[in-house]
Amino acid sequence: MRAKSIKRKTSETDIAASLNLDGKGICDIKTAVGFFNHMLEAFARHSGFDLSIEASGDVQTGAHHLVEDIGIALGRLFRSLCADSEAISRYGFFILPMDETVVVSTVDISGRGGLYLSGYDTEGKIADFDLDLVPEFFRAFALNAEITLHIRIESSGNKHHVAEAMFKSVAHSLQIASRPLSGMVLSTKGMIFNDN
Repeated sequence: MRAKSIKRKTSETDIAASLNLDGKGICDIKTAVGFFNHMLEAFARHSGFDLSIEASGDVQTGAHHLVEDIGIALGRLFRSLCADSEAISRYGFFILPMDETVVVSTVDISGRGGLYLSGYDTEGKIADFDLDLVPEFFRAFALNAEITLHIRIESSGNKHHVAEAMFKSVAHSLQIASRPLSGMVLSTKGMIFNDN
């Protein structure tokens, strides 16, 4: 069972999270940011990862610190779980339609973190959630997971649909990329993560 927990406390946020890559999409999300909770629940369900997050922070100044720090914590969990057994599929992609919206995501669990995002409109809000926080979450996650993550908005309309399709598409791509292989590391270097 590939499962771990993490605690991360700063002067701005206090986060306890657990992630199980071999789960059933069960989630328990408790933050003060309702729309973000919804996105994380969609992420868990569509990845099949069990996900638990209890997080608080200085949301009176906005949700930026909380959203980014949850991305950092989840990225570190994901990296640690993949590094424990580098014999994984490594690559994943998924095209997700959601009514008028189409999102494409591709993942390389590469040991090199980066987010490459195109076609996303950061302007506006959904309820009290700033839309520019969606790429901030994925950037924090990708850098700390040490994955190469591409997200491309092929067709857009409703901003809720766009954000939700991003979380769902990335969830599917990560699920595919993190699948165990039988004893083979997909790298000519013989390793994905350089921990030496």
